[in-house]
Amino acid sequence: MAVEQASMADNSVRKPSDVQQVKLFRIYNHYRLVVSLMLMGLLFLDPANFDTRFRLLDYYQAGVAGYLGLNTFIAFTILAGFKPSQRHITLSILLDILVMHWLLFTSTGITNGLANLVIVSVAAGNILTPSRLGTFYAALAAICSLSISSWAVLTLGESGDDIVRAGSLGILYFATAFALQYISRRMMRSEALASSRAQSIAELEQINQQIIQRMRTGILVLDRYGQIRLVNAAAEELLFGAPSDDPVRLGAARILPQPLKLGLESWIKDPTRRIEPFQPFQTSPVLQANFTQLDQNRGDQILVFIEDMSKVTQQAQQMKLASLGRLTAGIAHEIRNPLGAISHAAQLMEESPHLDQGDHQMLDIIRRHSRRVNGIVENVLDLSRRRAAHTDLTEVRPWLEEFRADYLQTQDEESAQSIIDLTVDSDVPFARFDKSQIEQVMVNLCDNGLRYSHQQTGERKISLHAGATVDGERAYVEVRDVGPGIAPEHHSSVFEPFFTTDKSGTGLGLYLARELCEANQAHLSLVEDDLSGCCFRITFAHPGRLI
Repeated sequence: MAVEQASMADNSVRKPSDVQQVKLFRIYNHYRLVVSLMLMGLLFLDPANFDTRFRLLDYYQAGVAGYLGLNTFIAFTILAGFKPSQRHITLSILLDILVMHWLLFTSTGITNGLANLVIVSVAAGNILTPSRLGTFYAALAAICSLSISSWAVLTLGESGDDIVRAGSLGILYFATAFALQYISRRMMRSEALASSRAQSIAELEQINQQIIQRMRTGILVLDRYGQIRLVNAAAEELLFGAPSDDPVRLGAARILPQPLKLGLESWIKDPTRRIEPFQPFQTSPVLQANFTQLDQNRGDQILVFIEDMSKVTQQAQQMKLASLGRLTAGIAHEIRNPLGAISHAAQLMEESPHLDQGDHQMLDIIRRHSRRVNGIVENVLDLSRRRAAHTDLTEVRPWLEEFRADYLQTQDEESAQSIIDLTVDSDVPFARFDKSQIEQVMVNLCDNGLRYSHQQTGERKISLHAGATVDGERAYVEVRDVGPGIAPEHHSSVFEPFFTTDKSGTGLGLYLARELCEANQAHLSLVEDDLSGCCFRITFAHPGRLI
């Protein structure tokens, strides 16, 4: 098997490609056509002296005319698109050698300058077919030359120098054949090696492109002016929300998001500076960009790595929980115990018969604020007790339908008239999350939506909507109410801890909801649009990403 593979490899090296062989044969046929035209022209140059110099003039003229006709015919067939095979090339070389010796035989013999053209034919044969067949061309040419010289010496009484000259020509034929075979083999090996390396480089480039395209880290190549030269699918998704048909090339049509462009400008001024995390659009996750120069000397192109901060944020949340766990132990003892004493004292004072109306109002204030402080403590304790996310790959539609049914069943009599409209787009991808934690977020959003809808319209109504992001690879769920909405100046503060516009609220609901989403590498955002009410969107991580 090894011998067969070696033989096949050697044959692949020795044989030029079909395209190259056709090109070389076309060039050689042009040469033959020019030679035949020159020979035909010489017939009319000095026809008076041909009888004394040529042995068989009529046969010589017939040979020249036939050679011209043959080469003209081959030229027209190649021009018409005919691609000669190896058999046609071999036959053409053999005919050239025989025709040239026929012209030598019918003219002045081996001393004629046409003998030099035989060398060209042998050389062309060894270039077009650098194999043992090239040696056969040299042997045929040498035999023909020796035969013509021997016939002239024996029949016409020519000098024996013709045989010596024929032998010298034979040696020259073989030397030409061996030299060109060696050179051709070296060239073919070099070409095969170059072709193999080019193919390896092309395959490696293709593999690199596939790796880059499948990476979840965004990669961009920019110039100093922020023009995109190269971008992978992850960067398209993170920065623009949807990949192009050909992200590697068509990304140049994209405009760099303003936060990233400003970060690039500041990094160019100070390469040691690290830009702040940013969001390219409203519902995107928080991203971090890192810059480096591709060419340290010129610095024309800049490589940018775009990382989704969800994983980093998740790790930060785990560290935050560990710190909160230690803090809440003191909170439970230092705050809840005094708070319990205050609440108990207020209850005892309320039983006194000597209280007037103002005293009852003061006790009501104490009870309400005690409950609010207790709610804050409970929320903080719940946050510190939260376990790590245990995610499952979940189909969104059945899960959302089940959640809606369970949520409506848990409503009390006062809230029994709650209306929750549910719409799910087709082809919503799977999502990976911890059901108990995301359902806790959904309960918080639904409670808020129903409450504010009731305050605005007197009707407890919200709508749930599930769909896919623009790239079609990530799922999202929206909760929209018909309430008064959130004032534009408060949009940047709704997820901050202890921020609330409700006097009875603790200001931790949305903060805890975003914390739970980030623990699942999901992103909770406020959707800013022209519709009435308020809309919150949970955008889940790519289902292929392990949490």
